[in-house]
Amino acid sequence: MSLRHYLPAAFLLLSFSASAQQPSAVKRLAARDSVSLRGLSAPTDSVVWAGGSRGTVGRSLDGGRTWQWRQVPGYEARDFRDVEAFDANTALLMAVAEPACILKTTDGGGTWQVVFTDSTKGMFLDAMHFRDDRHGIVVGDPIGGNFFVRGTDDGGDTWRVTYPALAAQPGEACFAASGTNVLLLADGNYQVVTGGKVSRLTGSHAGQTLPLVQGAESAGAFSVAARGKRMVIVGGDFAKEKETRGTCALSADGGNTWTLPAEPPRGYRSCVIYLDGNTLLSCGPSGVDRSRDGGRRWKPVATEGFHVATRARKGRTVYLAGSGGRIARLTN
Repeated sequence: MSLRHYLPAAFLLLSFSASAQQPSAVKRLAARDSVSLRGLSAPTDSVVWAGGSRGTVGRSLDGGRTWQWRQVPGYEARDFRDVEAFDANTALLMAVAEPACILKTTDGGGTWQVVFTDSTKGMFLDAMHFRDDRHGIVVGDPIGGNFFVRGTDDGGDTWRVTYPALAAQPGEACFAASGTNVLLLADGNYQVVTGGKVSRLTGSHAGQTLPLVQGAESAGAFSVAARGKRMVIVGGDFAKEKETRGTCALSADGGNTWTLPAEPPRGYRSCVIYLDGNTLLSCGPSGVDRSRDGGRRWKPVATEGFHVATRARKGRTVYLAGSGGRIARLTN
């Protein structure tokens, strides 16, 4: 069974196993019972966008206190696994499966234009990343033995083949879990983390196997965050959501060598982000953890599960989103 077919059903089941109790470090802002949210982007402290299942997109202009929710016409049965927002009016939505497509709005979600589509059999997009308002990348599962990779230098209006072919190993793919498994670097190169039969950090340079749990369709690396040459990768096995072994790896030299944390996150994690120079946040269906020492020791801050977290690009507010249309804010 392929990763893309196994992932949605398993995540939906596992996400509801998290405790409904909400610790003080996380404040609930919104909920929509029938929607799973995996796309999240905050251009500023007050502006935040979310994307998810059933063709759903949400936008708040007041820091999450109130929300405008829409189903994109014609996409009611599609799953938006990633969103990249540039301001209150401009955002991109990534619909994962055949036909894979990227939509763009410039009027706050009132209308959407298709800026990329591909109906090739087996197409499945996994994540986007923008290093600024113009330069971005999208990656997808392997087609014909090579990962799908496209770049844009005009804010997502057009997407082109700008990178050499990236070969996948047998049984290797990516997880469309939080839109955070790829990084577009300042020099134009990129890095992507993979999972399945093998878990690697790969991309513009030669790939290397990661010290994470792997070998099964449900296991591997799910998310990567970087500050200069420091990198933190999280993942695990989403079929064993509370297993802590092989869920996190750290590098201080741009991914050449790796170490394991002394105290790992409390289970499988689908997303990791930097909050500041030495503080990180990770989340998954069994809860939310924070590290204040560069990822060496992780402490729980919430027992409620979330798929994705993001920090405001121009600001400090940290938002989280997950199953049941839940959106929350980190409070301390």
